[in-house]
Amino acid sequence: MRRPRRSAGATPYVLLTPAVVLLVLFLLVPIGYTVWLSLRASRVTGGGLGLRVERFVGLENYADVLSRPDYVDGIVRLLGYGAIVVPTMMGLALLFALLLDTPGVRFARATRIGIFLPYAVPGVIASLLWGFLYLPKVSPIRDAAEAVGLPAPDFLTQGSVLFSVANIGIWGGVGFNMIVLYTALRGIPQELYDAARIDGATEVQIALRVKLPLLTPALVMTGIFALISTLQVFSEPATLRPLTDAIPSTWVPLMAVYTDAFVNSDIHTAAAASVVLALGTLVVSATVLRALQKRAFES
Repeated sequence: MRRPRRSAGATPYVLLTPAVVLLVLFLLVPIGYTVWLSLRASRVTGGGLGLRVERFVGLENYADVLSRPDYVDGIVRLLGYGAIVVPTMMGLALLFALLLDTPGVRFARATRIGIFLPYAVPGVIASLLWGFLYLPKVSPIRDAAEAVGLPAPDFLTQGSVLFSVANIGIWGGVGFNMIVLYTALRGIPQELYDAARIDGATEVQIALRVKLPLLTPALVMTGIFALISTLQVFSEPATLRPLTDAIPSTWVPLMAVYTDAFVNSDIHTAAAASVVLALGTLVVSATVLRALQKRAFES
């Protein structure tokens, strides 16, 4: 006789409760509070000797943020930073993953650790390390260039600082993406490779025609993560800022948010700028995912 199926009852809800509570307390409540702050502003009543009170101003803070030249310049600069970092970082991560997955490669474990190790270095520490390599008076790179008769590069000028900051992001992010892609490669059935080799395919052909198509979902996932982290860049330029005059306090949007909130004490404008950045990140990520998901997950 078939036993009657037991109803799950309240068990799923009990198991979900801790996650839902954490989600509400540490994600939804801060987001709601930020939106509430962005719709208000401090105003002085009663002339110069009046009291400062908070008032509802609607979308006025958003209009102020989007009309500020420094914030718009920061967005444009951020787009240029992302155009350098994301393709380069993903391309190097894919190249290293494919090379490490090649049969017979030597010192694969040590090489994986060496490539991944920069990711374990905190962003501030990495920026300080590279800052000393960039600083003209102590840079060994400049000394090496001068020793062989080449012009000494200046990494912290107005025209080169964007690439210097992007280099730090690439150096720190390649290892993580490489590990994700390499793990996805190790999950591909070995029989596919054997069948391709029986058909006479070379390792390069196997990489391009077998591995790369099957790796597309992992590439999309890591690419979205890389894009989101790029749109939230802060520690690298903020750490390099004392070393050069080419990085203003509003060099990227998050630096502008920090300056408004903790330097200018204008938390309402900072909240509006944060919401604009969050919505921009959501729109860009959703657009990229929608454009790539059909090829990545439905093929």
